[in-house]
Amino acid sequence: MKLHRFYVGSAFVLEHDFWVHDKDLLNQWNRVLRFRPGEELVLFDGEHHERLYKIVEMSSSEAHLQLVTELQTKQPKREVYLLWALLKKDKNDWVLQKCTELGISHFWPILADRSQKTGFNAQRAQKIVIEAAEQCGRSDIPSIREPLTSETAIAELRGKADIYICEQGGDVQAAGSEKVAILVGPEGGWSDDEKDFFKVQKLQHLDLHDFTLRAETAAAAAATIVAR
Repeated sequence: MKLHRFYVGSAFVLEHDFWVHDKDLLNQWNRVLRFRPGEELVLFDGEHHERLYKIVEMSSSEAHLQLVTELQTKQPKREVYLLWALLKKDKNDWVLQKCTELGISHFWPILADRSQKTGFNAQRAQKIVIEAAEQCGRSDIPSIREPLTSETAIAELRGKADIYICEQGGDVQAAGSEKVAILVGPEGGWSDDEKDFFKVQKLQHLDLHDFTLRAETAAAAAATIVAR
């Protein structure tokens, strides 16, 4: 039987024995998943603890949980920043979901010269990465920034992480540093001004594939290469 995982953050302390009164969680447990006393679930705080609990008592307004065992946390082996140019429609949601599953630690949406979308709902994005982490077994939650330019992002990351431009025919096969930032361009590609800026910054080019990839595919491919 599948164990359902729930991120609780700092909403309450994961003690040995406690009561839950969170309305959203209780609504999901009662009405959606239809949990009953005796069933088990996993709670994790995104930092230190992931614990298996048994439901002792259950009602629409509260649930009594009892600790069964401490579980081993699963977190990415490398700290990776994904700087991706904002995409159209629901493609950003896809990038957030899949790249959370693949181990991206920080999501920084970029306002590129050829970006066809500039709006970004950070609250919705946070919900997507939390749900992805819950479902894939990951014990930490990626951070999310408000949109910024590639110039600002590179300035902030310079000296903090190795920065790579992800593209077809790059000259680097993989990145080996503990902290890595990967830039993925928009659907129309980087502009000439942006390419000139990257040259001035002397950024390395990460080889993704022999074929031309869609922007969202390139983000997932880059995450697969560097976040393992």
